[in-house]
Amino acid sequence: MSEPITSNEQYHIHISSEHKLLDLNLKEVWKYRDLILLFTKRNFAVRYKQTILGPAWLFLNPFITSVMHTIVFGRIAKIGTDGIPQILFHLTGSAFWSFFSSCLVGNASTFTANARVFGKVYFPRLTTPISNVLSNAIQFGIQMTMVLGFLIYFSINKMVVPNWLYFFLIPFLLIQLGLMGMGVGIIISSLTTKYRDLSVLVGFGMSLWMYGTPVVYPLSTISDGLLKQLVMLNPVTAPIELFRYIVLGRGAVMPEYLVYSRIFTIIVALLGIIIFNKVERTFMDTV
Repeated sequence: MSEPITSNEQYHIHISSEHKLLDLNLKEVWKYRDLILLFTKRNFAVRYKQTILGPAWLFLNPFITSVMHTIVFGRIAKIGTDGIPQILFHLTGSAFWSFFSSCLVGNASTFTANARVFGKVYFPRLTTPISNVLSNAIQFGIQMTMVLGFLIYFSINKMVVPNWLYFFLIPFLLIQLGLMGMGVGIIISSLTTKYRDLSVLVGFGMSLWMYGTPVVYPLSTISDGLLKQLVMLNPVTAPIELFRYIVLGRGAVMPEYLVYSRIFTIIVALLGIIIFNKVERTFMDTV
């Protein structure tokens, strides 16, 4: 029989609409970590529920996309890959970009997609975008098993030389890209509570962002000049180049742009959380 709760063990949760602007409310989010795990499992299960192939799409989607990129950009456009086998080059790029894109696009509809749940019961709304990032991280991890299969094969045949000693840095890159995608996503989600047409621009904007990032082409194919400088100022460029350097042994390691990318991530994540926490108090009046 469980013992009764003593007066020293009792606690109260006070819910108020009054919050300071810089109150990130992260302590309360941590208390709901079990709910985050529950949402993560739900997101991952629902994504492939009632599909014919089910979780097989985790491998088929990036593989088919990589084959198409190989045909279009490698065979037709004749864009080189710095000596890396084209299928492996595009697989790594697709997996990394897909993680960032899914974090951003998935969180861009947080308020509109969860309006019914948010209107019925209280819980820290930030648990929803965090769980979205975690479910995408699981998906990335599963897809990387396929990448590793190709990587080991090409490594044995001396066609690629990965920097195995730096593989421990990959989780840190995922955390950074996850925070960046979540930050931009929840900012868009906060704005779409009033301006619904912004949601239409998300898919188009992500396509433009991808082509402005060295995903389907190596950075070395861009000649020095204004265009290359703009691509390097893209906050996703430095992380993906470091990712390629680790996994494929080819890529540009740019410390100054990595620092810039991390500063951008911190700013956009904090700004996103502040705006998100402010909008969540009144969004039911506009959604």
